[in-house]
Amino acid sequence: MLFYDCSTAPNPRRARMFIAEKGLEIETREVSIAKGEQLSDAFKAVNPNATLPVLVTDEDTVLSENLGIAAYLEAQFPEPPLMGRTADEKGLVLMWNSIVEQQGGLPIAEVLRNTHPAFANRAIPGPENHAQIPELAQRGETRVGYFFDLLETRLTDSPYLAGAEFTLADITAFVFVDFARVIKRRIPQENRATLAWFEQVAARPSAQL
Repeated sequence: MLFYDCSTAPNPRRARMFIAEKGLEIETREVSIAKGEQLSDAFKAVNPNATLPVLVTDEDTVLSENLGIAAYLEAQFPEPPLMGRTADEKGLVLMWNSIVEQQGGLPIAEVLRNTHPAFANRAIPGPENHAQIPELAQRGETRVGYFFDLLETRLTDSPYLAGAEFTLADITAFVFVDFARVIKRRIPQENRATLAWFEQVAARPSAQL
Protein backbone atom coordinates (compact mmCIF):
# COMPACT_ATOMS: atom_id res chain seq x y z
CA MET A 1 0.00 0.00 0.00
CA LEU A 2 0.98 3.61 -0.52
CA PHE A 3 -0.41 6.52 1.49
CA TYR A 4 -0.33 10.11 0.21
CA ASP A 5 -0.31 12.45 3.20
CA CYS A 6 -0.05 16.14 4.07
CA SER A 7 1.18 16.65 7.61
CA THR A 8 -0.44 20.08 8.02
CA ALA A 9 -3.97 19.34 6.81
CA PRO A 10 -6.87 17.92 8.85
CA ASN A 11 -8.29 15.35 6.45
CA PRO A 12 -5.00 13.48 5.93
CA ARG A 13 -4.54 13.53 9.71
CA ARG A 14 -7.82 11.67 10.09
CA ALA A 15 -6.53 8.84 7.90
CA ARG A 16 -3.13 8.97 9.61
CA MET A 17 -4.77 8.49 13.02
CA PHE A 18 -6.91 5.62 11.72
CA ILE A 19 -3.83 3.89 10.31
CA ALA A 20 -1.98 4.36 13.61
CA GLU A 21 -4.90 3.04 15.65
CA LYS A 22 -4.79 -0.11 13.50
CA GLY A 23 -1.10 -0.48 14.29
CA LEU A 24 -0.15 -0.37 10.60
CA GLU A 25 2.99 0.91 8.96
CA ILE A 26 2.29 2.03 5.40
CA GLU A 27 4.73 3.60 2.97
CA THR A 28 3.94 7.31 2.89
CA ARG A 29 4.60 10.16 0.49
CA GLU A 30 4.22 13.74 1.69
CA VAL A 31 2.33 16.13 -0.59
CA SER A 32 2.54 19.78 0.46
CA ILE A 33 -0.75 21.62 0.08
CA ALA A 34 1.02 24.85 1.10
CA LYS A 35 3.28 24.49 -1.93
CA GLY A 36 0.40 23.48 -4.19
CA GLU A 37 1.87 20.05 -4.86
CA GLN A 38 -1.62 18.51 -4.92
CA LEU A 39 -2.22 20.47 -8.13
CA SER A 40 0.84 19.08 -9.90
CA ASP A 41 0.41 16.87 -12.94
CA ALA A 42 2.23 14.09 -11.10
CA PHE A 43 -0.24 14.02 -8.22
CA LYS A 44 -3.31 14.56 -10.39
CA ALA A 45 -2.25 11.45 -12.30
CA VAL A 46 -2.90 9.64 -9.00
CA ASN A 47 -5.98 11.62 -7.95
CA PRO A 48 -7.52 13.88 -10.60
CA ASN A 49 -9.60 15.58 -7.89
CA ALA A 50 -6.35 16.96 -6.42
CA THR A 51 -7.36 16.23 -2.83
CA LEU A 52 -5.74 14.42 0.08
CA PRO A 53 -5.55 11.87 1.62
CA VAL A 54 -5.14 9.06 -0.89
CA LEU A 55 -4.50 5.38 -0.24
CA VAL A 56 -3.39 3.13 -3.09
CA THR A 57 -4.13 -0.45 -2.12
CA ASP A 58 -2.08 -3.53 -2.90
CA GLU A 59 -4.57 -4.17 -5.70
CA ASP A 60 -3.78 -0.68 -7.11
CA THR A 61 -7.22 0.65 -6.19
CA VAL A 62 -7.05 4.39 -5.54
CA LEU A 63 -9.10 5.51 -2.53
CA SER A 64 -9.31 9.28 -2.20
CA GLU A 65 -11.88 9.79 0.57
CA ASN A 66 -11.49 9.19 4.31
CA LEU A 67 -14.55 6.99 4.58
CA GLY A 68 -13.40 4.78 1.71
CA ILE A 69 -9.92 4.48 3.21
CA ALA A 70 -11.34 3.64 6.63
CA ALA A 71 -13.77 1.06 5.22
CA TYR A 72 -11.00 -0.66 3.28
CA LEU A 73 -8.61 -0.80 6.23
CA GLU A 74 -11.36 -1.95 8.59
CA ALA A 75 -12.21 -4.81 6.24
CA GLN A 76 -8.58 -5.80 5.77
CA PHE A 77 -7.57 -5.33 9.41
CA PRO A 78 -10.68 -5.73 11.58
CA GLU A 79 -8.86 -5.48 14.92
CA PRO A 80 -9.17 -3.27 16.78
CA PRO A 81 -12.61 -2.37 15.43
CA LEU A 82 -12.98 1.35 14.72
CA MET A 83 -16.27 1.21 12.83
CA GLY A 84 -18.38 -0.89 15.20
CA ARG A 85 -19.00 -4.59 15.65
CA THR A 86 -22.79 -4.95 15.65
CA ALA A 87 -25.19 -3.56 13.08
CA ASP A 88 -26.34 -0.89 15.53
CA GLU A 89 -22.77 0.12 16.35
CA LYS A 90 -21.81 0.35 12.67
CA GLY A 91 -24.82 2.55 12.00
CA LEU A 92 -24.03 4.85 14.91
CA VAL A 93 -20.37 5.23 13.92
CA LEU A 94 -21.24 6.24 10.35
CA MET A 95 -24.09 8.46 11.54
CA TRP A 96 -21.90 10.40 13.95
CA ASN A 97 -19.02 10.55 11.50
CA SER A 98 -21.39 12.15 8.97
CA ILE A 99 -22.82 14.55 11.56
CA VAL A 100 -19.34 15.69 12.54
CA GLU A 101 -18.26 16.18 8.92
CA GLN A 102 -21.36 18.22 8.08
CA GLN A 103 -21.80 20.18 11.31
CA GLY A 104 -18.12 20.59 12.22
CA GLY A 105 -15.75 20.05 9.35
CA LEU A 106 -17.69 21.99 6.74
CA PRO A 107 -18.30 25.18 8.75
CA ILE A 108 -14.70 25.29 9.96
CA ALA A 109 -13.57 24.96 6.35
CA GLU A 110 -16.06 27.65 5.29
CA VAL A 111 -14.54 30.11 7.73
CA LEU A 112 -10.93 29.30 6.88
CA ARG A 113 -11.24 29.08 3.12
CA ASN A 114 -13.37 32.20 2.80
CA THR A 115 -11.19 34.44 4.98
CA HIS A 116 -7.55 33.36 4.88
CA PRO A 117 -5.38 35.08 2.23
CA ALA A 118 -3.71 31.75 1.40
CA PHE A 119 -7.04 30.54 0.00
CA ALA A 120 -7.81 33.54 -2.18
CA ASN A 121 -9.46 32.06 -5.28
CA ARG A 122 -9.02 28.59 -3.69
CA ALA A 123 -12.15 28.57 -1.53
CA ILE A 124 -13.02 24.98 -2.46
CA PRO A 125 -10.54 22.08 -2.57
CA GLY A 126 -9.94 20.48 -5.92
CA PRO A 127 -8.53 21.29 -9.35
CA GLU A 128 -10.77 24.31 -10.03
CA ASN A 129 -10.41 27.81 -8.57
CA HIS A 130 -13.30 29.44 -6.72
CA ALA A 131 -13.54 32.94 -5.24
CA GLN A 132 -14.00 33.52 -1.52
CA ILE A 133 -17.49 34.43 -0.29
CA PRO A 134 -17.38 36.41 2.99
CA GLU A 135 -21.01 35.56 3.83
CA LEU A 136 -20.11 31.88 3.97
CA ALA A 137 -17.46 32.65 6.57
CA GLN A 138 -20.02 34.49 8.68
CA ARG A 139 -22.42 31.57 8.47
CA GLY A 140 -19.60 29.17 9.29
CA GLU A 141 -18.74 31.05 12.48
CA THR A 142 -22.30 30.62 13.73
CA ARG A 143 -22.36 26.96 12.79
CA VAL A 144 -19.11 26.22 14.64
CA GLY A 145 -20.75 27.42 17.84
CA TYR A 146 -23.65 25.05 17.24
CA PHE A 147 -21.16 22.22 16.61
CA PHE A 148 -19.53 22.70 19.99
CA ASP A 149 -22.95 22.66 21.64
CA LEU A 150 -23.88 19.49 19.76
CA LEU A 151 -20.72 17.73 20.95
CA GLU A 152 -21.32 18.75 24.55
CA THR A 153 -24.87 17.44 24.51
CA ARG A 154 -23.79 14.08 23.12
CA LEU A 155 -20.67 13.66 25.26
CA THR A 156 -22.55 14.50 28.43
CA ASP A 157 -24.51 11.27 27.85
CA SER A 158 -21.87 9.09 26.17
CA PRO A 159 -18.13 8.58 26.77
CA TYR A 160 -17.51 8.58 23.02
CA LEU A 161 -19.56 9.88 20.13
CA ALA A 162 -20.87 6.55 18.86
CA GLY A 163 -21.15 4.89 22.26
CA ALA A 164 -18.89 3.20 24.78
CA GLU A 165 -15.89 2.65 22.48
CA PHE A 166 -13.45 4.93 20.66
CA THR A 167 -14.22 4.90 16.92
CA LEU A 168 -13.73 6.61 13.58
CA ALA A 169 -16.31 9.21 14.63
CA ASP A 170 -14.08 10.30 17.52
CA ILE A 171 -11.07 10.58 15.22
CA THR A 172 -13.02 12.82 12.87
CA ALA A 173 -14.36 15.00 15.67
CA PHE A 174 -11.02 15.27 17.45
CA VAL A 175 -9.18 16.35 14.32
CA PHE A 176 -11.76 19.01 13.43
CA VAL A 177 -11.99 20.34 16.99
CA ASP A 178 -8.21 20.59 17.14
CA PHE A 179 -8.03 22.21 13.70
CA ALA A 180 -10.56 24.86 14.73
CA ARG A 181 -7.60 26.67 16.30
CA VAL A 182 -6.80 28.03 12.81
CA ILE A 183 -10.02 30.07 12.97
CA LYS A 184 -9.36 30.96 16.62
CA ARG A 185 -12.14 28.77 18.00
CA ARG A 186 -11.64 26.45 20.96
CA ILE A 187 -13.90 24.28 23.09
CA PRO A 188 -15.78 26.60 25.47
CA GLN A 189 -14.52 26.24 29.03
CA GLU A 190 -18.01 25.48 30.29
CA ASN A 191 -18.23 22.44 27.97
CA ARG A 192 -16.70 20.11 30.55
CA ALA A 193 -17.71 16.83 28.92
CA THR A 194 -16.16 17.84 25.60
CA LEU A 195 -12.99 19.06 27.28
CA ALA A 196 -12.60 15.77 29.15
CA TRP A 197 -13.21 13.77 25.95
CA PHE A 198 -10.73 15.91 24.01
CA GLU A 199 -8.04 15.46 26.66
CA GLN A 200 -8.58 11.70 26.67
CA VAL A 201 -8.30 11.41 22.89
CA ALA A 202 -5.30 13.76 22.78
CA ALA A 203 -3.44 11.37 25.08
CA ARG A 204 -3.68 8.52 22.56
CA PRO A 205 -0.44 7.85 20.62
CA SER A 206 -2.25 8.27 17.30
CA ALA A 207 -3.13 11.86 18.22
CA GLN A 208 0.55 12.75 18.36
CA LEU A 209 0.95 12.14 14.63
